[in-house]
Amino acid sequence: MTAQDLADTLRGRLIVSCQAPPGDPMRETATLVRLALSAVAGGGSAIRANEPEVVAAITGAVDLPVIGLWKDGDTGVYITPTVRHALAIVEAGAAVVAADATDRPRPDGSTFAELVTAVHAAGALVMADVSTLDEGIAAAAQGADFVSTTLSGYVPGTPEQTGPDLDLVTSLSAAVSVPVVAEGRINTPEEAAEALARGAHSVVVGTAITAPTALTSRFVAGLARP
Repeated sequence: MTAQDLADTLRGRLIVSCQAPPGDPMRETATLVRLALSAVAGGGSAIRANEPEVVAAITGAVDLPVIGLWKDGDTGVYITPTVRHALAIVEAGAAVVAADATDRPRPDGSTFAELVTAVHAAGALVMADVSTLDEGIAAAAQGADFVSTTLSGYVPGTPEQTGPDLDLVTSLSAAVSVPVVAEGRINTPEEAAEALARGAHSVVVGTAITAPTALTSRFVAGLARP
């Protein structure tokens, strides 16, 4: 699938992130596959999934593009941090590899541009997860096929907020020629629609759809307020 083909498929559509954090009862491959199948049944247009085993299982179960990543660690650059991680995700069958494209050092000393080159050579596309406008511009210049706002609010120095960084969506959409994907803390259909109105090509939603533990805790916390 070419970048243009995938962009056409995802234009104005929903990507569902089917992941679960370590220790969560949902973090089991068969369960995550069922989440992906539910996302398909609900009209999702692509799946975002973590780790080679899960990516391979979901790719084999759904007839939608899979955006794969490999989280290794929980600090610094940990979303597909090296070329090795990226190629394992391609081998698992992902059409797109999502990778951290912030300006922080990668654990093996490689560059994001080297990761892009390797993934393209292996026949897949790259989604750059960024936290700032400058990082998004740099990622597009280094060959990323898509730029996502995934990491805004999760990298020191970026705005801490409870909702999506729609200002970053707006600025990136005006600054880069590749499709911009809105991701991060999108909690309602209205926020998803606003992201499209702000220039997003497509929208990723995870926790608000596929994370019952986190959703339950929100309700519990709400009931505990005076």
